[in-house]
Amino acid sequence: MLSIIGEPTMSVIRTAEVRRAETPSATMTTLASPTLGAAERPLWRVDVVPGAPAGPLHVINVEQIWTFTAGGATVYCAGESFPVLAGDTVVLPGEAERSVAADPGTGFTAIVTSAPGVRAWTLPREGEGIVPPWTV
Repeated sequence: MLSIIGEPTMSVIRTAEVRRAETPSATMTTLASPTLGAAERPLWRVDVVPGAPAGPLHVINVEQIWTFTAGGATVYCAGESFPVLAGDTVVLPGEAERSVAADPGTGFTAIVTSAPGVRAWTLPREGEGIVPPWTV
């Protein structure tokens, strides 16, 4: 970190420092988080290959912002479906049931951020949920 007395510090997170987590549907690469460079909020990349299964229907307790940078997907949120393409941004409200399905021919890549304190539940929602490892 760079620091000048009385000035905010800046973090540089090197490629070798990022973390990857895999699920049956996607690979999440943590780009910044509270444990990487003292970020106030997590930032991660989601990569989904063509033909991957859709993510499970789940709930996140805080707002998430997804910007799709490649490919396409269908985002299911609160009973509605929204087709998206590279360049589109989706703001998912906290507590809304959601799922993301990649375009079967292209897959997708997205950059995602959320507020700190994110917790997730698959449905049916039970217990205290989990803290997704790509957000810490």
